[in-house]
Amino acid sequence: MSSANTRMIARAARDIAPGMVVNLGIGLPTRVADQLPADFPVCLHTENGLAGIGPSLPPERADRNLIDAGGAYVSTVPGSAFFDSATSFAMVRSGRLDLTMLGAFEVSSKGDLANWKIPGKFSPGVGGGIELAQKARRVVVLTTHTDRAGNPKLKDECTLPLTAQRCVSRVFTDMAVIDVTPEGYALVEIAEGISRAEVTEATGAPLIVPDTTLPVF
Repeated sequence: MSSANTRMIARAARDIAPGMVVNLGIGLPTRVADQLPADFPVCLHTENGLAGIGPSLPPERADRNLIDAGGAYVSTVPGSAFFDSATSFAMVRSGRLDLTMLGAFEVSSKGDLANWKIPGKFSPGVGGGIELAQKARRVVVLTTHTDRAGNPKLKDECTLPLTAQRCVSRVFTDMAVIDVTPEGYALVEIAEGISRAEVTEATGAPLIVPDTTLPVF
């Protein structure tokens, strides 16, 4: 993993407050668990039936029966609980998640999320993404700022099939932290070594850039 992505994940982890119940989506968000202190008081949830996720483990140390929703090996912590999918999604649907961190193919300036399907490519289905995006009290996204071809992932309008509308409140990328506001995208923080002009150029929608000094992560 690139150092830029590692910094992004570490920065996203700082948005988790003590006492939260947090779902970590497939992909980059699952790495957030390894950026939290071992004694940090948080309940990490995975929709395949575990609340209380500890650090990820290498295969030689892992319990092969313990995986997250993306199939990665995970560990437990004191107080961890196991349950079936019906109970897990009851937790999601009843609004018990304080925060969900999801990956994305595209995000719109209104907070629409597209993260499950690229036409012409295989997808196992939307899974729990729709409900996580709709029902969590706060939804944030972790993604690279552009795709492999250099095209913006943060757009004025999504062109890919939507997961949910107007759900994303903040986006963490390898270049910046950007909030979704009623006026559109707003630059909040900037990655070390990245200029405001570079972020603006890489964003496929108007970006509100403050005149004040921006925090660097």
